[in-house]
Amino acid sequence: MNAGKKEKIIQGLRIVFMGTPEFAVAALAALVDAGCQIVGVITAPDKPAGRGMKLTESAVKKYAIEKGLHILQPEKLKDPIFIASLKDLKADLQVVVAFRMLPEIVWNMPPMGTINLHGSLLPQYRGAAPIHWAVINGEKETGVTTFKLQHAIDTGDILLQKSFPIETDQTTGEVHDRMKEIGAAVLVETVKGIAENTLQEMQQASFSNETLLKHAPKLFTENCAINWNQSIDQIHNFIRGLSPFPGALSKLDNKILKIYRSKKEYHPKKEVPGTVYSDGKTYLKIAAEDGFIHLLDLQLEGKKRMLTEDFLRGYRLANAQQGN
Repeated sequence: MNAGKKEKIIQGLRIVFMGTPEFAVAALAALVDAGCQIVGVITAPDKPAGRGMKLTESAVKKYAIEKGLHILQPEKLKDPIFIASLKDLKADLQVVVAFRMLPEIVWNMPPMGTINLHGSLLPQYRGAAPIHWAVINGEKETGVTTFKLQHAIDTGDILLQKSFPIETDQTTGEVHDRMKEIGAAVLVETVKGIAENTLQEMQQASFSNETLLKHAPKLFTENCAINWNQSIDQIHNFIRGLSPFPGALSKLDNKILKIYRSKKEYHPKKEVPGTVYSDGKTYLKIAAEDGFIHLLDLQLEGKKRMLTEDFLRGYRLANAQQGN
């Protein structure tokens, strides 16, 4: 098939895109740039945000407005009015990136089905926070997967995958920014493959033993407290895995401390885990099981996020030990 004919097939597909955050914008933009016909964009309703609780549009909605795309913002995905509006779009294919769980009446609507872009190498890290948990668990590699939606979350047949390394000190935010570009490219490749009928679907059950799978459940504030009795490797991965959001939490002078970046100092001498050490000028570190975690980038309750040296210049520590 020549290139011109391929382009016509891709452009002829009527696609409905579903997504909300910045991660999804990269995917939608890649489809638009590839010449795909986006007949509708489904995104979250505007929500109050900020001090003034002003109604704020999702990142996807802002992009869709800029490109003049048709937008739907249903409160409930089973709402008969929304279902009717969705049917009226006569989509051949639906594409989902970082959106809500869909009811069957929605994902089973288009003749070519609904595909999803997921931020892991499925079947590993099914769930809402795959990037966070891969970094928290110290994985050296992650990737993206496109797959067909079915009843159980993140279990549909795999279409395409692409892996890439996670560097030693990368945060979830940094992995996210790289992943959204890689994912966008894989999504376009997937849509082209569907249009040309060249993809071979693979069942996830054939990839690995279910008992060996790692999961990626949603993170809540109560899951973000650092356990200083762990190893410095575990704590360092936990900090970068929760950075920049929601942030790893500890206490400093009885105030909540959020830590965004750290470095490890292995030390053979056992210190009491959780003990704070600082010279009051250049370093702030906390004892763990096998050494110290140096805090490099932090935010104390009531203050702005800042580098540790800047923080120490304007703050007198009440309960820090000198030396180690």
